[in-house]
Amino acid sequence: MQQPQYRSLRIRFLLVILGFSLLPLFVLGTVIRMEFSNAFTDKVMRAVADAASANRRAIDMFLDERIAQLATLARTHTLEELGTDESLARMFDVMQKSARAYIDLGVIDAAGRHVAYVGPYDLKGVNYKGEPWFDEAMLRGLHVSDVFLGHRNFPHFIIAVRVGQGSRAWLLRATIDSDIFTTLVRSVRPGKNSDAFLVNAAGLLQTPSQRGKLQEPGPLGAPLRFSDIRVQKTDLYGGRIVGTAWLSRAPWMLTILEDPQEALNPLLRATYLAWGFVLLGTAVIFAGAWCTVRSVVHRLEERDREKALLDASLLQSSKMAALGKLAAGVAHEVNNPLALIGEAAGWIDDLLADKDEQAVPDLAEIRESVRAIVRHVERARSVTHRMLGFARRMEPEHEVADLNTVVGTTLEFLRNEALYRNITLETRLDPALPSLRTDTAQLQQVLLNILENALDAVDHDGKVRIRTFADGDLCVEITDTGPGMSPETAERIFDPFFTTKAAGEGTGLGLSIAYGIMDKLGGSVKVASTGPDGTTFRVTLPNSGNGGG
Repeated sequence: MQQPQYRSLRIRFLLVILGFSLLPLFVLGTVIRMEFSNAFTDKVMRAVADAASANRRAIDMFLDERIAQLATLARTHTLEELGTDESLARMFDVMQKSARAYIDLGVIDAAGRHVAYVGPYDLKGVNYKGEPWFDEAMLRGLHVSDVFLGHRNFPHFIIAVRVGQGSRAWLLRATIDSDIFTTLVRSVRPGKNSDAFLVNAAGLLQTPSQRGKLQEPGPLGAPLRFSDIRVQKTDLYGGRIVGTAWLSRAPWMLTILEDPQEALNPLLRATYLAWGFVLLGTAVIFAGAWCTVRSVVHRLEERDREKALLDASLLQSSKMAALGKLAAGVAHEVNNPLALIGEAAGWIDDLLADKDEQAVPDLAEIRESVRAIVRHVERARSVTHRMLGFARRMEPEHEVADLNTVVGTTLEFLRNEALYRNITLETRLDPALPSLRTDTAQLQQVLLNILENALDAVDHDGKVRIRTFADGDLCVEITDTGPGMSPETAERIFDPFFTTKAAGEGTGLGLSIAYGIMDKLGGSVKVASTGPDGTTFRVTLPNSGNGGG
């Protein structure tokens, strides 16, 4: 193969690696950005709906309080009692002490004439006969008007309550302070760029808006009639979210305009930061891909020189595979007679169960011999099983060991990891411990599994304490300063495939394997204590004296 062909292969390799590395990254980033944007938009829409609902109730409550106050005053007094300016002024002072929301108060008879008035304007004697609000109030008994100029020549709205019927009917009418009402509506706005206002059925503003003055057409035009709260996204004003809700006490619609970009600012900042990391990652991937491709192509050019080494490696792999098959075959052939011996021993034990010791003098010795057969069959079977693993093929089943040495050797595997996480490994080893007979490698596996879980529980900046002592049996206690575990978790911690780690970070087999190993070694492993200050595991091994037999 000529040099230009290697150059072409290098370019193709580079394009393939970059394509498979970067395309999923960009697609994933785009999808995540869209999903987060949709989620944030839905969140803003729900917030706008909640704001529309809560503030509609607040505004309706404001109007209900004013209507109830006027209705109570009108129904507890006669026209004659309220028909003078002095008596009406006293009532007005009482009303203003409880809620300074009124500008003036007036009593209007059935002919539409102002018979009594208290307020800053000269309206006594003004006749409202023929005014739409007067006719509706006399007809329906209650009227909340739109904002209008009227005789005062400034924007306001009135609440009128009718008392009596026919020619004896009269109205108690109050003008509501539009500044207080406007302040109440403006308090709805949840954000700096948001807007909130009231419009009537014709689409005219009843309170000022950031995009229109009082009594001007609202920014959304004439509203439709909806009894429930409605939230939607509109293309007006940069794609704002609009929430609308009709009041129950007035013919007005509360409208909230929310800018979703304001709520999305944290997402946008995170997006810019993420794209910065993506660009940095792209540069790193490109550099890594270029170095990798050059290395691969260079290796291809040297393939002839490496052929002999590769053939030797393949030959060794073939030998190992053949040896594995041989071990599996031997284990299978040995297991069959072991199974027959075990079944026969079990059958003999069943036969002896019904025998009388008086009739068979050596019955106890026979039973003990049968049990010994069963034990040795199980031991031989465990040996054949271990042959299949290869890892234990050259090591003895049991050996004399020093527990403190096993602990120290195991800790050496984890010191760098603990140092990286700033976790202190504290040891308190009893120097007077006797030696024991055990499978050192499997005991190390048990301790390693527990210590790795302890480091994961602490995560960073903590301690793991290891203590050895004799309490009849030989014990190793491993205590971490992690968050502990619940009683429910402690009950299931040794179950196979049970894990509290995130998906992909643990198999749930480490402690289960440790439990099984300790059971086979004649010891135990259990959770000694747990709580908010950490968890303690205790590994117990049988004390075999001086380890001599």
